[in-house]
Amino acid sequence: MASRAAGAKGGWIITKHLLPNCISVVIISTALQIPNAIFTESYLSFLGLGVNAPMPSLGSLASDALNGLASYPYRLVIPALVISLIVLSLNLFGDGLRDAFDPKLRK
Repeated sequence: MASRAAGAKGGWIITKHLLPNCISVVIISTALQIPNAIFTESYLSFLGLGVNAPMPSLGSLASDALNGLASYPYRLVIPALVISLIVLSLNLFGDGLRDAFDPKLRK
C-alpha cells in the first residue's frame, strides 16, 4: 500500500515486493510434494495400478519380489529401503529449505 501511495505501478510492485516473498513458499511446497508423488507412484505400482510392465518402478520391483520372498528376501528389502531413503532424504531437504527461507530464523 505504501508503494501504491508513492505512485508505483502494479508491475513494479509485483516484481519488487510480491515475487520475492512468494518464491520461497513455492519452492518449499514443491520440494515437499516430490516425496509424496514418489511414494504414491511406488504404492500404486506395488498394487499393480501404476506404470506398465516394460517401465521399471520401485513399487513393481517390490511387487515382483513377493513371489520369491522365502528364497530371496533381499529382493523385497532393497526396493523398500531405496524408497524409504529417497522419501526421507527429500523430506529432510524440504525441511532444510524451509528453515533456510524462514525469515524468523535470520539474524
